[in-house]
Amino acid sequence: MSEPKVFLLPDLGEGLTEAELIGWLVAVGDEIRVDQPIAEVETAKSVVEVPSPYAGTVAVLHGEPGQILDVGKPLISVTPMGAAPMVEPVETKPVETGPVETPAGPVVEPAETELGETADATEPAHAAAEAYREEEKAGSGNVLIGYGTPGGHGVARRTRPRKASVAVVEPAETSPLDDLSLLRTRVPGKLGAVISPLVRRMAREHGVDLGELHGSGDSGLIMRKDVEAAIRTEEPVEISTRSTDEVPVVEAESPVVELVETHGLDPRTGLGISSRTPVRGVRKAVAANMARSRSEIPEATVWVDVDATALVELREDLKAGSSQVPGLLAFIARFVTAGLKKYPELNTRIETAADGAQEIVGFDGINLGIAAQTDRGLVVPSVRGAEKLSARELDAEIRRLTDVARQGKATPSELGSGTFTLNNYGVFGVDGSAAIINHPEVAILGVGRIIDRPWVVDGKLAVRKVTELTLTFDHRVCDGGTAAGFLRFVGDTIECPNSVLADI
Repeated sequence: MSEPKVFLLPDLGEGLTEAELIGWLVAVGDEIRVDQPIAEVETAKSVVEVPSPYAGTVAVLHGEPGQILDVGKPLISVTPMGAAPMVEPVETKPVETGPVETPAGPVVEPAETELGETADATEPAHAAAEAYREEEKAGSGNVLIGYGTPGGHGVARRTRPRKASVAVVEPAETSPLDDLSLLRTRVPGKLGAVISPLVRRMAREHGVDLGELHGSGDSGLIMRKDVEAAIRTEEPVEISTRSTDEVPVVEAESPVVELVETHGLDPRTGLGISSRTPVRGVRKAVAANMARSRSEIPEATVWVDVDATALVELREDLKAGSSQVPGLLAFIARFVTAGLKKYPELNTRIETAADGAQEIVGFDGINLGIAAQTDRGLVVPSVRGAEKLSARELDAEIRRLTDVARQGKATPSELGSGTFTLNNYGVFGVDGSAAIINHPEVAILGVGRIIDRPWVVDGKLAVRKVTELTLTFDHRVCDGGTAAGFLRFVGDTIECPNSVLADI
């Protein structure tokens, strides 16, 4: 009987090391072809469909929707065409070497470990990696948003799947695990003292935070009994309230109240905790990038009110003669690219060498990032070569990028290649904002809403269409004079747009 081929979650590019499994596009028993999409995953950049490098029958799906998978971890097992299908064991009793208690339900997870390593600890790592490389040579080579199945080159730490008969082995307290073997099961930045998928699954299903447990096994290894003890400790929380026909009631003077306060109340505020939302995916990437920007960049902000009446009137005149007229943001984007040509200091990046030496890196071109709010968080796809595009061309590209970003289909290169960001927060009905620079860029321009305001024109008070421009910039690359010059240039072109828009 031919063993299934195991496809590991591929490198998704841009330094991404994990992805959330959104959903499966196939089921166990389905016959699939090469390059057929098998799963939808969400990275810190976007949502992508993962194609299969193998044709055959789906044998095992390694993961459940909502689970975070590490790159290099088994994703799917496929039995090749013409081979007898491998039947995944549904309920196999774990092989144990010590007095370890049996779990309450079927929690077998064959062929799944923290690093996707083989069960045979004595097999040389290079031999396992070589076996994986041989399997990958049969892959399709299909490109997954710029990063597809490998074409014969090796990938570190990727090995053959574990056999089902040993996939659920959990080391007992007497297992001779030394520090080196324990370290091989650890993933940097992850929970390191857990190697059993059974233990991880039990903790996940009962809401046990493994990061708070101290393992009783060798080298601090967290055992099943440690998780079960934590579950028993938390069980009183589930019975801390008793339901009536209307609402849950808590006894005012009983010890149960103390349990509720300990586990259900925030100790600092005394308020009940209504929800806990994991920070992951796009939100995790945004949080990390913004925190880095605030900690590394000495930023400053300048702003100016601008009379946009002439621009609004110009667009209305164009609409009278054509059905395809650029939006106001596209016009402003055209002004921004012209301003960056005049003040290139704001279209740069700072690089720091290992010895601490810094360089200001300039670019031969402008990739204009457009901040877009999506259901998954704030993303910034960029218009590549924006300085070469007219207002109409900018409008078409901005609309396309915004659409794919909101669908979660923007590629890593589209989301990570910007050199300057334009943020239209006026769509949210606000006038101004001291925006955070999109690291590693050095400046961001914000545009507020355009509203009627009193304005002095030729010495007389008039009602005009006014907007506020806000520029936040890295004070390391330029001084206030340069930032003010750029901001004033963009403002002047909004007030007198015809001089810049001759090519639309």
